[in-house]
Amino acid sequence: MYSIEEFREINEPSKMVITQHSRKRFAERGITISDVIDAINSGEIIEQYPEDYPFPSCLILGNSNEKIIHIVASIDDGIMYIVTAYIPSADKWENDWKTRKEETK
Repeated sequence: MYSIEEFREINEPSKMVITQHSRKRFAERGITISDVIDAINSGEIIEQYPEDYPFPSCLILGNSNEKIIHIVASIDDGIMYIVTAYIPSADKWENDWKTRKEETK
């Protein structure tokens, strides 16, 4: 299980791996690397995914420039891997942006 402090210690572009796919998604969503850095600095871990492969990951809630951002990330050997980042939807998240809404059937 990660702590937000572990992410903050290595929260700089030179210690991040962001896939080309993620970079494309960032551009589509209007999210920059600076937004990700700001969100990690201001954020908190709201979910842990210990079974993720190849490394356990977590969901970080933070904000940047008045944007609420969710970031899925992991750490291995002092490198932060950004899986994705997105603006959470009010359809799927409660007003605290930490709690998933119950799915209606």
